[in-house]
Amino acid sequence: MQKNSLLNNVKPYLTICISLILLLIIIADTYITNEIPSHWLPALWFSLLFAILIVIIQLGHTEKNTRSLGNQLNITKERLGNEIKHRLWAEKTASENKIKSQFIDENFPVMLAYFNTELRCRYHNRIFRRWFGLNPAQIDGHFLKEFSNEEFFSDIQNNIEKILTGKTIHNERVLKSTKGFPYIFTEQYLPHIDNKGKTIGFYTLLTPRAQEKSRTPSKNDKDENKIKLGLKQSVDISTNNDIKLQQSNPSPASKSGITAARIAQAIDGEEFNLYCQKIIPIKSSNSSSLHYEILIRMHEEENNLMPPGSFLPLVDQFQMMPKLDRWIINHIVQWLSAHPGANSVFHLNLARDTLKDLAFPNFIQDQLRKTEVTGSSLCFEIEVSDAEDNMTNTHIFTQKIHELGCLVSLCSFNDNPDSLNLQNEIKVDYLKIDGSIVCNILRDDEDLAKIKTIHQLAQKANVKTIAELVETDDIIAKLQEIGINYAQGFGIAKPHPFNDLGT
Repeated sequence: MQKNSLLNNVKPYLTICISLILLLIIIADTYITNEIPSHWLPALWFSLLFAILIVIIQLGHTEKNTRSLGNQLNITKERLGNEIKHRLWAEKTASENKIKSQFIDENFPVMLAYFNTELRCRYHNRIFRRWFGLNPAQIDGHFLKEFSNEEFFSDIQNNIEKILTGKTIHNERVLKSTKGFPYIFTEQYLPHIDNKGKTIGFYTLLTPRAQEKSRTPSKNDKDENKIKLGLKQSVDISTNNDIKLQQSNPSPASKSGITAARIAQAIDGEEFNLYCQKIIPIKSSNSSSLHYEILIRMHEEENNLMPPGSFLPLVDQFQMMPKLDRWIINHIVQWLSAHPGANSVFHLNLARDTLKDLAFPNFIQDQLRKTEVTGSSLCFEIEVSDAEDNMTNTHIFTQKIHELGCLVSLCSFNDNPDSLNLQNEIKVDYLKIDGSIVCNILRDDEDLAKIKTIHQLAQKANVKTIAELVETDDIIAKLQEIGINYAQGFGIAKPHPFNDLGT
């Protein structure tokens, strides 16, 4: 083995050595010794020329191999460079998707989980974990039957054969939480099919409607038809505003058992927690004010007695959002009065029905006058869709609110013609750009162009722009490059209890 290796190392130089030796013999005989017989000289010259020819052939072959290796090296280098780019892109995309997944996990008011064909859990969100009162380690990789109760497991077990054949299942039933509170759930079981058409798992989406407080479910509640029949009973609901709802066609609120009186009780009893999410300037600004968007959660949501986001739709359905908005305004104004040096601007989401309430601006005026709080500390956020549907009321509200010194922001703003025309017809101070556009600007040139168009429009109108759903530093850098004034999102700050501002 060693001899073969030595021979391969010496072989390329052997012909050159022979050529040099022959050349030295010929030169020595010609000029020094002159002892070689004359008939040997032609043979020596022929051998020398033959050796030189072999050397030339070897050099040509070596050059060809070198050129080939160089080309292969360049190809490999280019491929490696592309792989590095793809890897960096993949890592960046994975990081962005992780943030989005975290956002969905923490905010999506649906119990979401993924199971393989053996009913082993491979993914679950926060709401799913909270329903069972378990930590991730108690669910990750475990069989559904190991951590769920019979009531929850039975429906999946009954439908598993249909799911594994690729059929999507829709259902509705009542389930009790671990604390004994009954909820109506809309269930969906979605099969996960690979590129060969084989079902390799399924997703479970359970959407809680609201807590049922008015009745205790019986065994018959598991029968879907009996649930629906029981939910169609007529109910007369009265409130302080003499609101009456006839349930000939049952709504989600009536199905849930939540009444308008219960909602009024929650508002009057201050059964809510306020949260705030910071909005920061990403473009140099002369203003030193701290901006926050105000968010609201009910105590029962916070204590895991009601799914997040399930209560406000009921408040809206019973047309009690103006009453809730008054509670929020009063709470914020009182805080501002108690903290005169706070120098904060609070962005308050205005409901559609509140926009129609002609007495609401007068209520704000009274609150500001009693507490001597400046109107510029309040910014009212109006959804573009609500403004488009209520142009007259929006004009009246924004005009009165500006007379009080308050600010106005148009939310979910995009570059469609209706939104652009709306900005020309209503005086606003901020345009809050739709988050579905913002989160895609690094991957979608069209969405990037939309944001540039919106910002140019805002600049011409001397209106400031706010980008929502900002999740990464790269998006912040791109928004800063465009010139967007403010940013809000999980990449900036997560919502935190409003009371923490006073500490």
